Formats: sequence, structure tokens, C-alpha cells
Amino acid sequence: MTDTPHTILGIDFGTTNSVIARAERGESHLVPLQGPGGADPVFRSALCFWEEDRIEVEAGPWAIAEYLDFPSGSRFLQSFKSVAASPVFEHATVFDKRYRFEELGRAFLDRMAARSGGVLNGKAARIIVGRPVEYAGHRPDEALARQRYDAMFARLGAEIHYVYEPLGAAFSYASRIAEPATVLVADFGGGTSDFSVVRIAEAGAARRCEPLGHAGVGIAGDRFDQRLIDHLVLPLLGAGGQYRSFDKILEIPRGYFADFADWSRLALMRNRKTLAELEKLRRAALDPDAIGRMIAIIEEEQGYRLYDAVGRVKRDLSATEEARFRFEGGGLSIEAAVTRADFERWIAPDLVRIEQAVDRALAAAGCGAAAIDRVFLTGGTSLMPAIRRMFETRFAAEKIATGGELTSIAHGLALIGEQPDITAWAV
Repeated sequence: MTDTPHTILGIDFGTTNSVIARAERGESHLVPLQGPGGADPVFRSALCFWEEDRIEVEAGPWAIAEYLDFPSGSRFLQSFKSVAASPVFEHATVFDKRYRFEELGRAFLDRMAARSGGVLNGKAARIIVGRPVEYAGHRPDEALARQRYDAMFARLGAEIHYVYEPLGAAFSYASRIAEPATVLVADFGGGTSDFSVVRIAEAGAARRCEPLGHAGVGIAGDRFDQRLIDHLVLPLLGAGGQYRSFDKILEIPRGYFADFADWSRLALMRNRKTLAELEKLRRAALDPDAIGRMIAIIEEEQGYRLYDAVGRVKRDLSATEEARFRFEGGGLSIEAAVTRADFERWIAPDLVRIEQAVDRALAAAGCGAAAIDRVFLTGGTSLMPAIRRMFETRFAAEKIATGGELTSIAHGLALIGEQPDITAWAV
């Protein structure tokens, strides 16, 4: 199919995965993105750097393949969207070269474009980009995130509009139903959980979707991963341990462990300054072998393997009451049984904050739970039993709708791009 100057695209730039959709005459089609194993619309939001005559970079499943070929010689970055609104994040140091957020983003888009079959080739007339209702991180700076997004997406050379991600999912869901309904859209991604209350009119209405209220919280799949690492991995790396400073015994600073458990920061720990600090800490630690294991995992670039192990046990716990966590790398070998009950106890404080965000969305819309006709759950984290149970308990199981967990946002964003008045949706 030949692109024209009137092409409209929806881009879901996600913390874990990214997806592109193209709108054509009222319909939205997912764009297949080439990977080592074939085409797939879901493209991992990751980068892999390595050195040849110069620094080379790949993205998506190609980044994973490059990393697996030569992990110790690579720098693998994932979940970097999480730092978009962080004023603390200034740059990532990769092979002594500094990359600002927008430079990482442009590198990702360049490689994604190369695998899009010409769709992301600068010919689009309008591109609708999803953004979270609330960005991830401590005290996120929304204006800074917008500035960084503008610099990142400018390379596409098109008219760019930003729309809340759950609104994209609402448009996608609206294309599946004919009758009017008041819908709560709950989008659970890797970095954020976002909620929109939307009034969907009957099929054929001039304005199909009317947003009523929004809320979000910077807690989602990556935070649940952190809870697993906190309980299963960090105790073996020195968390809660002590070190000797002159004649005092002090607790090892917790900041190192917080960085290690954060996918967006783990790879960035592989720099001279941090590794020198950890080596100094290892020599002073009462359990130097534990800190030595942390250093080995960082130096041997085992972050992706750890991520993969955590993701596997989390998916298994969505299907069974008990699963086994297995990880081996950097001199560390872990095999442990994990029950769903334990995991849900570990994430209980996060679930409370998610439910509070639902309350805020309903309050912003001026309605209570009884006014919601349907609840549309989307995003990979929505598949977790604890998440689904939260909404079934509050809104009744028969009101829950699912589908297109990884693709509904991009699908709907493209449909929004065909609306005559984008300002009604853009933020």
C-alpha cells in the first residue's frame, strides 16, 4: 500500500512496548514492524548500544537479539520512557558518550522507522502520540516531559498532537460497540496506570466519544517487578546489610538498591563512578560477597536476563497460584517458589494507590461507580488477577470488557487522528 501525504498515524510510545496504527477511511490498521522472527505490531521499547568503528544502536526485538549475541559488550536500555518527566535525569552515559532523553527517543524512532516498511518515513500529515495522564517518577515535571517529547517526535516531520493514552483505548473500544455507554477505561502499562471516564454515543453519532474525567498514577507493571526484586533478589545483593566506616557500623545506602530495582536505571549503573563507589563499598561491607554479586550483574550486563526472569514469574502467577522464580547470572543463582498470595501481599500498597486514582477519575467525571456501564481494561498489566478482581468487586464482573491489551491505544489514537477537530482531544 502506498503512503500519501494524507496518512494519519497513531503512536503508542510505551514504557515496555510501542505500537503504530494507521487510519484509513474510518478504520484503523496496526502497522507490522519487522523483527528477527518476522513482523509483529508490538515493538519492544528498548535500545541496545555496542561499539564497532563507532557506537551502533538497535531497537525493539533487534536490540534484544544484539544483546543476547554479546551481552558483556552491549549496553541494553529499557523502560527509558519512565524518565521523560524526571528533572533529575539529565543524560545516560553509554560508552563514555552522553545521551539526553530526546536523543534516546530519536534513536528509538529512527530504528522503529527502519522496520516499519516506510510508514514512519516523514510522509504522514498528522500523527497522534499517546501520553500518560500522569507521568512516572517522583514529582514528575509535565512541562519537561512535553519539551522532551516535542524534541523526540520532531524528527517525524509531521503535525504532532498528544492525547491521553486511555482516550485512545476508549476510541478503540467504541469501534467494537454500537449502543451508547458510559465507560471507565483503565490502562495499565509498564510505568503508569491511567484512567478515563468517557461517554460513548450510539454508532453513527457525529461525536462518538466525550471525555468526562481523567486521573493517573505512576505505578504499574515495572513497580510490581520492583516488588519481586525487593523480596527475591536484593537480599542476596546486600540489601539491609552493613558496612564499616572507621569505627562505626552503618547500613548500606538504600539508593543503590532502588536504582538496581528500576529497569530504567539499572543499565545506567554501569559507569565508572558508580562501579568505583560499589567497589569501595564492597571492601568495607560486612558481607563483601553480596556487594560483589551486585557488581558482577551490572558489569556483565545481566539486566535484561533479570527482567526476563521477573516477567516470566509474574506471567506464571497470573495463571497459577504458585510459580518458580529462576535466575542465574553474575555469579548469582536463585531458584525460589513464589505464591500468588505472597506477591499480592507485596503489591498491596500499590493496589491501594491505583484504586485511589480510580476514585479521582470518577470524581473528576462527577459520577459514581453505579453510573459506569462498562469497564474496559487494557495494557499488559491488566491481565493480573489482582487488577481484574479490583474492578470486578467494585463494578461487577459482567461489566468488564477486555481485548487488544497491547494494541488498543495505538488503534484508537489513529481513529482520533481522523476527527475534524483534534483540539477536542489533544492535551
